[in-house]
Amino acid sequence: MAIDKQELIRKVQQLEGLSRDEKSALLGLLRSHKKYGLVWEDKPEDVEERLRDELPILREVKEKFIPSDADDAPNHIIIEGDNLEALTALSYTHEGKIDVIYIDPPYNTGNKDFVYNDSYVDSEDDYRHSKWLSFMNKRLRIAKRLLSDKGVIFISIDDNEQAQLKLLCDEIFLENNFIGNVIWEKTDSPRMDVKGFTVRHDYILVYAKADVVLKRIEPEEIPEHYNKIDDKGRQYYLKPLRLMGGHKSDSLYYGIEAPDGTIVFPMETNGEKGCWRWSKTKYEDEIDRIEWIKGKKGWSANFRIYADNLTPTPVSTVWPFDKVGSTRTAKTELSNVVQQSVFSYPKPSSLISFIEKIASDKDSIILDFFAGSGTTLHATMIQNKDGGHRQCILVTNNENGICENVTYERNRRVIEGYTTPKGNAVAGLKNNRLRYYRTGFIPRDKTQRNFRDLVSAATDLLCIKEDLYEEQKHFGRYKTHPQALRYFAKDDKQMLIVYREEFIFQLVEEIREMDFGAGKLKVYVFAPDRYPFTDEFYEVRDKVTLVALPAAIIDAYERVLPKRKPKLFELEKVEENQAQPTQGDLFA
Repeated sequence: MAIDKQELIRKVQQLEGLSRDEKSALLGLLRSHKKYGLVWEDKPEDVEERLRDELPILREVKEKFIPSDADDAPNHIIIEGDNLEALTALSYTHEGKIDVIYIDPPYNTGNKDFVYNDSYVDSEDDYRHSKWLSFMNKRLRIAKRLLSDKGVIFISIDDNEQAQLKLLCDEIFLENNFIGNVIWEKTDSPRMDVKGFTVRHDYILVYAKADVVLKRIEPEEIPEHYNKIDDKGRQYYLKPLRLMGGHKSDSLYYGIEAPDGTIVFPMETNGEKGCWRWSKTKYEDEIDRIEWIKGKKGWSANFRIYADNLTPTPVSTVWPFDKVGSTRTAKTELSNVVQQSVFSYPKPSSLISFIEKIASDKDSIILDFFAGSGTTLHATMIQNKDGGHRQCILVTNNENGICENVTYERNRRVIEGYTTPKGNAVAGLKNNRLRYYRTGFIPRDKTQRNFRDLVSAATDLLCIKEDLYEEQKHFGRYKTHPQALRYFAKDDKQMLIVYREEFIFQLVEEIREMDFGAGKLKVYVFAPDRYPFTDEFYEVRDKVTLVALPAAIIDAYERVLPKRKPKLFELEKVEENQAQPTQGDLFA
């Protein structure tokens, strides 16, 4: 039965026995209700409530840094902490910069795989799907902001939430940005202990930030019918120049000269003239590709199809295990590196490498904020063997020591080299750097002290944002100081962080005399009133780019953080033995 929403609104407004706030809440629900789409009851999340009062930051754990002798080695990042906190921090450092996101979120099977507010969500929970949707909605909305214009997100899921996830992503990323629903054959053998179907696949939902075309796949091997080799060693096969069937047009019916001088026309088929595949002009241009064969019925003209001209093919939505790996190969891979099996259903690096092959460029930034065992970083380093410098960012919590003992340890060994349980030595992928961070917090109240604390703690965020970590001890003639100024520089990339405004005049004098090459000096300056001292830097304006802190960070955060709850003002009660306050005393 169709309901007249306006009539219902009128009746609610006339109801008696409801407070003004209760009527307002009911009317809000009526007016916001969708005609079509996914609707669920939003369930509060503890981490979201914390973010109402605190701002997340990232602090580097320097003893976990893994260096590289290669000057152009990418800086990969592992962030230990709740992924909503980390995503908020990344909303400042990486908004619009991420080219590929791959995530393997909890599947919400009801079998202790999904934790919400420190409790497992079981299959009997009445709000099981609402909790999962609330959880994913917050994170995917920030993920969309992080994607670049050419960005693509891949999300692994199974039947428990696939339908809900599809509707949620249609809403967040928009339905016309849906690229496909991939079926990944995750097992190489069926289960025999099931009563119904044996499930051998997962799904991977794929969405783009905008209009994105995935790369096509180059042929992995030359088909058997390329069975001839020319005098240059190139493989080819022959295809008849004559087309069977009717005479298509006059331009395709003409005579060509065979090796013995015979003029050959296309043969008739069922009383109809045949034709050549090519026009006479194209035939003359491609004559070096023509190969003649003389048979019982005379000469036939053929042209060579070379293997080095094989056409890349579009990616299929079905990915078999023998092409991209299975959970069995993933378990073996993980146990070979960390020598323990801590995940029931890890993903193989070959699966993620395939994703990066079709969706990334050689300098892309990859993000996985459900990092688990760290497969995505492992895959990125493998994929970089193609000469790329892809950078990978992983986010995971440290429940049961997973981040430190598995995610980090696995990738440390991949970089430095390791020995498998069978004693086989595996060389390290040493052209990579790895940095490790933990989330921290600064109070959200807008006080001068909190502003200064945020700017002081934000240095690690700025290094990540600029991908610049080489700190210098001097800026020109001046020594740097952690409470006054810090200077980072590599090649033509420079960043100056000014914590104390009283030094600006001296710094401007120094900048005037310095040469920054082809780039500009990025100056982050503490400015609680949002003014980045543009006038003070005016005479060196062509050498600098100014950013006011902490405003730049706070503005980025407030686009994704939950709104703060207003603090209620409470009147102080007067003790019985005290004089009653006057109206003037109440508001003094």
